[in-house]
Amino acid sequence: MTIPGPDESVEPVVRTSSGAVRGRTEGGLSVFRGIPFAQPPVGEARFAAPRRARPWDGIRDAYAFGPPPPQDLGAAGTVGPSDAPGGDDWLTVNVWTPDPDPAAHRPVMVWIYGGAYKLGHSGNPAYDARRIADDGDLVVVTLNYRVGMEGFAHIEGAPANRGLLDQVAALVWVQENIAAFGGDPDRVTVFGESAGAGSVASLLAMPRAAGLFRRAVAQSVPGTFFSAELAADIGAALAAEVGLRPTVADLSGVAPDQLVKAGQALAPKMPGNVARWGRAAPTITPYAPVVDGEFLPVTPWQALASGAARDVDLVVGHNRDENRLFTLMAGKLGEIGEDRASAALRLYAPVGEDAYRAAFPDASANDLYEHVQTDWLFAMPSLHLAEAHLAGGGRAHVYELTWPAPAFDGALGACHALDVPLLFGAFQADLAQLQFGGAEPSEEALALSSRFRASWTAFARTGDPGWPAYDTGQRLVRVFDAESTVAPYPEETSRRLWEGYEFAPLPLVDPEA
Repeated sequence: MTIPGPDESVEPVVRTSSGAVRGRTEGGLSVFRGIPFAQPPVGEARFAAPRRARPWDGIRDAYAFGPPPPQDLGAAGTVGPSDAPGGDDWLTVNVWTPDPDPAAHRPVMVWIYGGAYKLGHSGNPAYDARRIADDGDLVVVTLNYRVGMEGFAHIEGAPANRGLLDQVAALVWVQENIAAFGGDPDRVTVFGESAGAGSVASLLAMPRAAGLFRRAVAQSVPGTFFSAELAADIGAALAAEVGLRPTVADLSGVAPDQLVKAGQALAPKMPGNVARWGRAAPTITPYAPVVDGEFLPVTPWQALASGAARDVDLVVGHNRDENRLFTLMAGKLGEIGEDRASAALRLYAPVGEDAYRAAFPDASANDLYEHVQTDWLFAMPSLHLAEAHLAGGGRAHVYELTWPAPAFDGALGACHALDVPLLFGAFQADLAQLQFGGAEPSEEALALSSRFRASWTAFARTGDPGWPAYDTGQRLVRVFDAESTVAPYPEETSRRLWEGYEFAPLPLVDPEA
């Protein structure tokens, strides 16, 4: 990770609720890394809700990112925990600020990373927030939260959605401390992509998160939320991979890396369990937020439609060709035949295979597969979140990214996670290495990147990203491309196919299968 060199002569010190921290001045910003917002969730705290960080004496150096939570090593092109420091102080935040002056009252943006709820950490170079803080003249916070079995597996005797509770604890830390870093606790915007967007959607629906942020940006919201029954069944399967029951008593003595291996062992077996786990099975992701009736009482779509977050301004959108990234990772980009396309249509199309084929009469088998996978997993959940927010009395701005990734001669299209390097301006990190092929970004890419950041930071400042709010009449959205426009939602065919569909918690289909 390339970081502007610190000015050793100017090391800012800020006092937090737990103690004083010393950061560094880098490229005109004050940067603080690895500040604990909760105690390490190990020992007696294993699988528990986060507990307030212990206070410390003196001044703590906040120079280095905290260690990532235990997790998968990641897919091709992603940064795994081998690239980060070790230790069990997983729950930390990082702050970029133009000036840690309590009188500054700058808007605050809090980033929540994605990674299928099983990987990710805030020290990933892809999430270097200095360009956002600098361009937007605001304070940016990034955070770690528990992923995989530590954060999301159903474990008897442990609270559900521990990873989401970590995020709530980090937002509480922001409310208590961000003014000392020059931020305004009354102007906090949460933003996240993929599982991070699913987390943002969850926070909108969680009573514990109410009042902790004023605005939200959800980039590619996944539609995968588990029912309690499905989560319990998958949790039992995960524990069985290490020969144990899914209980705190059984699992608390198992080293975290061994539980990571349990998830890695179960994931490739999941597609064979469609009869039991339904649509969750082919995702090969045994983790998701659980609609547990307590911390997450209902799905985000149901919560927003009932007005649960009507006072929170929302930007939500997706990329046109989301699923192509996963097809590339599977080594099948552009090579999906009729059998796999038909199976996907039967499993995911809300109105049946024939109706989907009729709606896209000129689409190849490969294109139909990509359409229905993208629609089910990200595009329609994102659009429906905006429509639910409108129904509940809120305001939402919708976007779609249609600019194609440069690598592979454009065959990836506007694939999943392409918005991340465009937003952060980090084109040589993580999945951007696949999407940009290791090449320097073109002037066109840099200009689009600047527009992304300008829209997000304007929204954080004013609630207006620069295009009209979505409505069910004109359905105007921002289309991000080489020449960005405002136009009616481009995926009208898919919108109509999915109209009236409910993104309910994924069920346990047949426990005997």
